[in-house]
Amino acid sequence: MTEKVRNIELEWTTLLDNLAKVIGKKPADLNAVLFLIGVRELGHGPKIYTKEQKQDLMHIAICRILSKVGIYELEGHDQDGWPHWKMVKNLPHLDVLSQEELLKGYVLDYFEDEELF
Repeated sequence: MTEKVRNIELEWTTLLDNLAKVIGKKPADLNAVLFLIGVRELGHGPKIYTKEQKQDLMHIAICRILSKVGIYELEGHDQDGWPHWKMVKNLPHLDVLSQEELLKGYVLDYFEDEELF
């Protein structure tokens, strides 16, 4: 059985173009896409978030995308509806570029799994 070879950069560019069509602006980088995933996962819709809340939203996104591979597990939601995750497995030790590539792959999987594009 042959495994599908991914072209992460091509898929990433396509994802950014698709997001631009939906939100009216092309996300600048991985952090911007993580923020959008966090907003979606929180479910409160678009609104003004503080800097700390934006960081929390990106954390929600990272936990959500890494939950698929068993690194994080959802513990529950607080009284304001914010999800809380616990780390159940350590992340592999990678350099920054490899971490970004890994996260991009998981983000692409998220959009595919959620059938968003």
